[in-house]
Amino acid sequence: MRHCIYPGTFDPITYGHIDVLTRASKLFDHVTVAVASNAGKSPMFTPAQRQEMVESSTTHLANVTVTIFDGLLVEFAIAQKAQAIIRGLRALSDFEFEFNMALMNRHLKPELETIFVMPNEQFSYTSSTLVKQVARYGGNVAHFVPPTVAEALKKTSFQ
Repeated sequence: MRHCIYPGTFDPITYGHIDVLTRASKLFDHVTVAVASNAGKSPMFTPAQRQEMVESSTTHLANVTVTIFDGLLVEFAIAQKAQAIIRGLRALSDFEFEFNMALMNRHLKPELETIFVMPNEQFSYTSSTLVKQVARYGGNVAHFVPPTVAEALKKTSFQ
């Protein structure tokens, strides 16, 4: 079985993330979305809230499961018996960071491949950070995130 890991903070999940995930689900028999605890990024939502948002946004993808992880991604991927890591590339500016991370992961676990997936161009400028900024100032985020995520953003206190 071909299995990959799609890691991220997903704070919150966007339609760009879902597009990359949908593409990965067509390439692999199973995709595990790995929601990173990542306290260093000071996420708005808890890992459990982010997991729930990803799960509710991906019910249409039968070969996708969602879990929370902490620690080295390559160790998690090996423990999950995955052959690859999926990373989304929105723009050229993402490439240098992702390329360096892929090389480090290859150094740590040469048997794991990193596959870069480009989302549909309509999502190339969408990021979780920008979505949170728009929501913070009362902007409409319905074009960027699923309805349940938009509702969660509305309910969040931006202090």
